[in-house]
Parts: sequence; C-alpha cells; structure tokens
Amino acid sequence: MQYRILGEPMPVVVCDLNSGESMITEKGSMVWMSPNMKMETSAGGLGKAFGRMFSGESMFQNIYTSQGGPGMIAFASSFPGSIRAVEIHPDRPVVVQKSGFLASEQGVELSVFFQKKAGAGFFGGEGFIMQKLSGHGTAFLEIDGYAVEYDLRPGEQMVIDTGNLAMMDATCSIDIQSVKGIKNALFGGEGLFNTVVTGPGKIVLQTMPISSVAASLSPFFPSGS
Repeated sequence: MQYRILGEPMPVVVCDLNSGESMITEKGSMVWMSPNMKMETSAGGLGKAFGRMFSGESMFQNIYTSQGGPGMIAFASSFPGSIRAVEIHPDRPVVVQKSGFLASEQGVELSVFFQKKAGAGFFGGEGFIMQKLSGHGTAFLEIDGYAVEYDLRPGEQMVIDTGNLAMMDATCSIDIQSVKGIKNALFGGEGLFNTVVTGPGKIVLQTMPISSVAASLSPFFPSGS
C-alpha cells in the first residue's frame, strides 16, 4: 500500500492498493474510490464489536479490498486539522482518542484501552475513553487542529487538558489529577480534572479538539424549548 496525504487543513489520505490488499475503517470516512474496490461490512467478532461500541466507535467495520488489479481509495478527515500516518508493530502498539482512528491496513487490530487506575475511567469524562491499536500495519489518525509531539523520558510527566491528548505510545501510563484549590476548580474555567501522562514514550497533542469547539459555540445557538 502506498499513500499520500493532501489538502490540510481539511485533509484526505489517498491510498493506492495492490490487488487483494484491504483497508478498514469504522467511521464511514470513505470519500472516493476506484470501481474495483469491494466493500464488506463485518463485526469482527462479538467481543470486539461491543468493545468498539463501548469506546464510542461503530460496532461494525467496513473492509475495502482491491479486486482484479490495483485499486485506489481515499479517506477524509471530518474536522479541520491533519491526518497522521502511524506504523503499528507488535512491539509498538499505540493508544488514540476514541474519535481519532480514521482507517488502517487490515493487519491493525482495534480494542478498548483500559486504564490501570479506576479513577482515570470514572473521572476522565467522555474524552477519556480511548482505543488501542495493535498488530501490524499503517494506521491513519485524525488530529483536530495542529499536532504537537513530545518524547517523554521515563518518569517524565505532562499535564494535559482532557480532549487534547490525541495519541500516546502504549508504554506511557495515564491518570486523572484533580485541579488543586476549590477556587481554581470552580472559577478557573479549566474544569475539575486534568489528564496526566507519564513516560517513557511519544505523545501527540492536538490544539483544537472538537469537544472544545462545540463548547465554545454552544452559547451562540438557541436552546431547545
């Protein structure tokens, strides 16, 4: 599979496949393709399907396969930002925000990422439910806004507003930290909790999560009666 990413800040990734090669997506993000691409919808097993549903994604995957010769398929981002290609290896799984997965080669497996500490799951909010990408192949991730990368050393930490964490290596650990001080928590405008990521590993942060954009725009829309 060969690919090219075009058109930021509303990007699309165009994938050129050899005969028999396949791509998977869960979001219906296919925007155009050659006529010899065959689509098949699959749940991929009941346990995996419910796991994807729990993480906020569809229970089903669309599998596109090139038949009878080379094929082409394109997947588009749903929000202004960028598309990142990430190489997944058995010894290097990654964790992404629940809406971050765009498409991948068929050798990439998706599962729910469970936090080691219960508090992270209870207090992290909707944006804290994440997906783990493992297996082998190229995955394409959707980044909201601009992507900023950091390589954390062992024990090094980064405090992040929930929703701004787009991706991290599975070697990193993650937890929730309450904002200190009652006045800061109630009137600081930054929420009650922050995400704390501890290295070692790479993290990718996004500058404009769609949840923050929605919250900023909500006062300008009339509420329902």
